[in-house]
Amino acid sequence: MGTIKIDPEFELNGQFSSNTSSTLLDPEDFRKQGHMMVDFLVDYFHNIEKYPVRSQVEPGYLKKLLPDSAPNQPEPIEKILQDVQRDIFPRLTHWQSPNFFAYFPCISGTAGILREMLSAGLNVVGFSWIASPAATELESIVMDWLGKLINLPKTYLFSGVVEVLYKVQLVKLCCALLLLQETKYWKREH
Repeated sequence: MGTIKIDPEFELNGQFSSNTSSTLLDPEDFRKQGHMMVDFLVDYFHNIEKYPVRSQVEPGYLKKLLPDSAPNQPEPIEKILQDVQRDIFPRLTHWQSPNFFAYFPCISGTAGILREMLSAGLNVVGFSWIASPAATELESIVMDWLGKLINLPKTYLFSGVVEVLYKVQLVKLCCALLLLQETKYWKREH
């Protein structure tokens, strides 16, 4: 894990003391707190039906429970999780509750939570092939799997990076031509 060096002389209106931690979590603290977070969520899933499905609070309730300004020092994860359990859980709409029958079915499952943890931990930024070749290629392969499952014609499937890039460039070209057509620069004789 990297570190962030903080100038010990830096203060913002006297709100930060000079003994503020100058490093991110070391790997073992991260492991410990990650296990605590997973255990916390597992306990939530075991008890979710005990909470009212729909929040029972009025707007502005949380402002009454929290301090006016951020703490001067970081709080331990145990305290943060206690605060979430006490002040947040009872006031959520619990979409994953087995008693929730409105709007949409559960939109997040434990596999998705683990996927998000992995993606966030690796800091995957998959907006282009060069930004993350593995993410882009994996997306193409998985979308092909989905396309085959729903019997899409082969012309809608990705077959590799070259074709993906070609399709992206083709879409950009079509958009540019449509934009050009709608502007005053388009000459009707073309």
